[in-house]
Amino acid sequence: MSVREISSDEIVNTVKRMVIEANYYLPVDVKTALKHSLQTEESPVCKNIIQDILTNAQIAAEKQIPICQDTGLAIFFVELGQDVHIQGLTLQQAFDEGVSQGYREGYLRKSTQDNVLGERINRKDNTPAILHIEMVKGDKLKITVCPKGGGSENMSALGMLTPSQGKEGVKRFIVDTVKKAGGNPCPPIIVGCAVGGSAEKTMLLAKKALLRNVGVSNDDPEIAKFENEILEEINASGIGAQGFGGTVTAMAVHMLTHPVHLASLPVAVCIQCHAARHFTVEI
Repeated sequence: MSVREISSDEIVNTVKRMVIEANYYLPVDVKTALKHSLQTEESPVCKNIIQDILTNAQIAAEKQIPICQDTGLAIFFVELGQDVHIQGLTLQQAFDEGVSQGYREGYLRKSTQDNVLGERINRKDNTPAILHIEMVKGDKLKITVCPKGGGSENMSALGMLTPSQGKEGVKRFIVDTVKKAGGNPCPPIIVGCAVGGSAEKTMLLAKKALLRNVGVSNDDPEIAKFENEILEEINASGIGAQGFGGTVTAMAVHMLTHPVHLASLPVAVCIQCHAARHFTVEI
């Protein structure tokens, strides 16, 4: 098969558009989940909060302004076809340039800081982009952006459990992580979680789990059942929207699994706030 050439200029322009649109428009699946939460929430206070969230999303789309003031780190999951050749800039350079242009032209808050152990210095363009690249068959470049704010990202957790702790230990770790987070990640939340792999693999999978459309269960019926069990227990916690109490703390639990070492049972939790921004483009 012949190699397909993709200009880095096309990637720059695509990434620029993606970071702007992801921050202006709440995805349909998230809005649908919020509307469902509005119907099932029993607390009048939390109903009002969820309605305000939906109204905020509508205003952001109409006025083309960010859904949230925290426009996050620019995180991308990239599927790179093995028959693709990038002309011009390297892939990282092209993404960085697209992010820089998008965050400046879209009036998005620049949150990336240098000198992390000293007197922090804002980079003023939200670079570098954080890329998770997977080589796949074909001649396409599939890009998914998921801007991630600090409030929810700070609630991430990794537990290196032992196999003897089993399924119940996994559930307890996930639920306890959400309870400890409380209202900090701006619920109603989406809980991305993963079990298996190595420490770094399971953390990456927990974030990748957030890319699934909200409320779509795992293809494995047993895992799908486990997701629902965890969701029910989280929603029985009474944290509720923005931490004001109520019956909807999480809109969904999304779990991924991976083969694991016989001596290990790593569990990762990556919480996403109600502004669950994600946007996919294929070049």
